Amino acid sequence: MIKRPTKADQRRELEKQMADFLNKGGQITSVEQGASGLVNGTYNKHQFTIGQPKQTRTAVPEVLVAIDSRRRKSAPPAQQTRHRTPRRQVIYDDFGEPLRVVWVDK
Repeated sequence: MIKRPTKADQRRELEKQMADFLNKGGQITSVEQGASGLVNGTYNKHQFTIGQPKQTRTAVPEVLVAIDSRRRKSAPPAQQTRHRTPRRQVIYDDFGEPLRVVWVDK
């Protein structure tokens, strides 16, 4: 079975790689929080659009009322409720051994 590296192992490996990078002349620059989401110094407001302008939406309450009325008309008739008889339920302890039997109305 393959032994997976622990978090401590991963942390040590990452620190070793960073130390090697710095020893070879690498430089780490700090970036302000949130700066990676900026485009040309401002937030990208159009990231979810594909070049299309924002469309205005109009409320259509009469269409919604018609849809709701059709739903109410086509709803299946309510089923008759069956008289349910009590059923037996076994109560177990923490070790899975049966303690007692009770009757439950459902």
